[in-house]
Amino acid sequence: METKKKIIQITKKSGEVADFSTQKVEESLRRAGADQSTINTIVSVVKKELYEGITTTEIYNRAFNLLKKKNSFIASRYKLKKAIYELGPTGFPFERFVAAIFKHSGFKTEVSKIIPGKCVTHEVDVVAVKDEKTLIMECKFHGSEGKKTDVKVPLYIDSRFRDIKNLNASFKFNEGWVVTNTVFTEDAEVYAKCTGLHLLSWNLPPQNALRDRIDHTGLYPITVSTLLSSREKQFLLSRDVVLCKELINDKFYLDHLGVSENRQKRILKEMEALCKGF
Repeated sequence: METKKKIIQITKKSGEVADFSTQKVEESLRRAGADQSTINTIVSVVKKELYEGITTTEIYNRAFNLLKKKNSFIASRYKLKKAIYELGPTGFPFERFVAAIFKHSGFKTEVSKIIPGKCVTHEVDVVAVKDEKTLIMECKFHGSEGKKTDVKVPLYIDSRFRDIKNLNASFKFNEGWVVTNTVFTEDAEVYAKCTGLHLLSWNLPPQNALRDRIDHTGLYPITVSTLLSSREKQFLLSRDVVLCKELINDKFYLDHLGVSENRQKRILKEMEALCKGF
């Protein structure tokens, strides 16, 4: 009689416990662009090293390091979610990142725009205008994984949007958006649907979520780089160099950092490959 294989329980970043899913690991690797042979090799190694209670972070780190040895470019794509968290500690680089994504879609964008409301004045994270459509967006950035954006955020932001709209009858304000680098709670999604707020998160809306838009446009943040050090990334972010394509245009910053010519070539090659999209 065949013995049933024990299902390993893993610990998510939220503290929740779940069954280990080979399919989820395979999908994340495939999404990054890994071929089936690479996927099979990495999954096989990861499965052998599993133990009860292993964290999703440990699984990710192991898969990432194995992938990095195979293909550093694909490894950069694989670490996209983590790279978004590295845009912190402040939320400003994330706001610029969101503005860049909408600019790529033909919108004229402004970051940190002051707009008066009926009751108080508001600093809006991103305003995006295209034809007769104006989007007012608030960006909720979380610097650590596992934290969901709850219903208090769309509740608060919806009241701000209403205050702006109540005063600016002539202002072509069409849509209110809430953008986060994590996910929304179920209550937040229900409230947004009820009030007409648009949500953009790591997994919403389906097929056009934040991760989908990045993959389709090739607008990767510099934090995905496997060649830049943490110090170098923070230096570039402090100079408002948020996107890989911006570093290609402003490569003189690599001179400021004292990066050697050979290493500069490798870094810029990585940036150019990422900017081509998938």
